[in-house]
Formats: sequence, C-alpha cells, structure tokens
Amino acid sequence: MTSVQEEHGTDELKALAEQAGRELEDASAPEILRWAARTFGRRFCVTSSMEDAVVAHLASRAMPGVDVVFLDTGYHFPETIGTRDAVEAVMDVNVITLTPRRTVAEQDAEHGPKLHDRDPDLCCALRKVQPLEEGLTGYDAWATGLRRDESPTRAGTPVVGWDEKRRKVKVSPIARWTQDDVDAYVAEHGVLTNPLLTDGYASVGCAPCTRRVLEGEDARAGRWAGRAKTECGLHG
Repeated sequence: MTSVQEEHGTDELKALAEQAGRELEDASAPEILRWAARTFGRRFCVTSSMEDAVVAHLASRAMPGVDVVFLDTGYHFPETIGTRDAVEAVMDVNVITLTPRRTVAEQDAEHGPKLHDRDPDLCCALRKVQPLEEGLTGYDAWATGLRRDESPTRAGTPVVGWDEKRRKVKVSPIARWTQDDVDAYVAEHGVLTNPLLTDGYASVGCAPCTRRVLEGEDARAGRWAGRAKTECGLHG
C-alpha cells in the first residue's frame, strides 16, 4: 500500500497534521479517529500501554480491525500482560506486540543488572523507544492516549500533531478529556482497564519504575518517583 508520506512527501504530511490539529481541536474523539482512518487507512495504528483500552475501543469503532501496538518491555506487571490478552480476545482489533532487541537477561549481561535503577533513560531507550521506532516504520500515523490533564509536561498536547522524531502524524484523540471523561466512557461501554488502576496506581508503566500515587499527586507522580525523569522518551 502506498503511504501518504510517499505520495505527498514529508513536508505536506507535516502541514496536513498541523492543519488537522487546528481544525479538529474542538472535535470529539470519535470524529478525530474517523478522520485518521479516512486519511491513513491501514497505515494508521493505535499504541497502547494497556493501562486501559479506551483509545483502542474508540479506534475499533472508527476502523474495525485496527492495529493496536503494545510494547512488551519484559518488565511489565502481570496485570498489564493480562489486560493485553483480554483486549486481543474481546475487541475488534489486531494486537501487535513489540519486544526489545535484547531480553532482560541479555541486557543485564551487557549493561549490568537493574539498569532501570542506574540509568533509567538508557533502559527506556533500549526497551521502549527503539522498539517503537522500529515497529512504527510501516505506518504514517499513530494514536496515543495522552491527555492534557495528566501532568504539566502534557498540558500542550495537540489532538493531531507532528512527531518530528519519527516523521509521522501523531493523533491524541482524548487529549482534551479529563479523568472523569475516561471513567464515564469506561463505565458506559464496559471498556477493559488494568486492574492496577483500582489498586492505587494512577499511571501504569514498568513494574520496577512504578509506584502507587499519594493523595493530591498528579497521575504521573508514581512513575520514576524521586527522579527528575517524567517521560520514557516515547512522547518527549
């Protein structure tokens, strides 16, 4: 299938993303995803950390059988893997699991054990950023579950923008949603969520680098707690 980027060029694709970001700012999440499905077809995918399946559920309605890309870092909670398996079993999506080039044991042999404690940026680069960049090569656009209310670093997230690092269109259909909006959608549609969300975790990442949040903390406070690090590198 000819990609939009091959047909129109990177500059035109970037301009398309920026225009869509302006025009769709007030559009609903389903409208944004229908635009992405019409524009990119099978060159569009959803990425999911399996914290919940809200965006995957929304996208499956706009494009049944949509690819849902999941990064299996080797450090996930069992509940996260279980959520992935459940999504694959009950939703009209095609789950694609990406893995790093090296297993955890191979990484430990090369860099020493518990790299996530000593150099979390390198660990994220090896186990998240690199696999995703390789896994997205067949797509022109990808959707995320980023929301502006999650943390100050995400407050400016556009509903459609340009991912300069990967030279792709980045769609964040629920960027304007609040946690209340997410909860209401989950309740209305019976959407699968990670069981850890009812056990004190507001944001679910790799087990060694994720803790429960305290009252009054933002949703991302439990990620890399005690460090200046706030993002894994996939979105920053």
